[in-house]
Amino acid sequence: MVLDGRNKDISRQIKIFKKILLMNNNLKYLLQLLDDLDIDNCYIGAGCINQTIFNYYHGYELDYGINDYDIVYYDCDTSYEAEDRVIKLINSYVKDKSIKLDIKNQARVHIWFYEKYGIKRKPYVSVEDAIGRWTSTVTCIGVKMCKRRLYVYAPYGLNDLFNMIIRPVKIDISKDMYDERCIRWKKKWPMLKIISWEGDSDESINNGC
Repeated sequence: MVLDGRNKDISRQIKIFKKILLMNNNLKYLLQLLDDLDIDNCYIGAGCINQTIFNYYHGYELDYGINDYDIVYYDCDTSYEAEDRVIKLINSYVKDKSIKLDIKNQARVHIWFYEKYGIKRKPYVSVEDAIGRWTSTVTCIGVKMCKRRLYVYAPYGLNDLFNMIIRPVKIDISKDMYDERCIRWKKKWPMLKIISWEGDSDESINNGC
């Protein structure tokens, strides 16, 4: 029987959400690994989370289309060297597995973003602040384990995720960035329902035009 979280109360949605996520063996392994490493303020979030749910409802392998697993944390030491130590530590435990990681200290995102793109961003004040400012409501979700108990941070709830609705969060992205991601995702997960930047269902985005 398919686990259906659409339009359920939040407590039931969280239970269904957790069950589906833990079916993704790569995700389960990483959650348990980070729990054992006990890195402060650390979540797995963004694409690998929502795409696991998309895959479940499309009937795909749960790791289909997941390019990498985003691991985010918050450390007031914003030096490259400090972040690099965390990256090397976590990667040392997955070197024998076919799992690609994207590990970032959210306290220093505004630094490298300006250096790379020349665009100023307001610094994140916590990892939760960062999660709440990502591309879309279904992207703004983080999960972590503490003593093998799974915790969920979802500032916009889970109903868009279960209904596979992509809705923009207009804080740190542009319309062009949002549209590009919607087109790319729609090609992989055709059941997605795209809400345009302007707030309507946009058939031009849905059709990849």
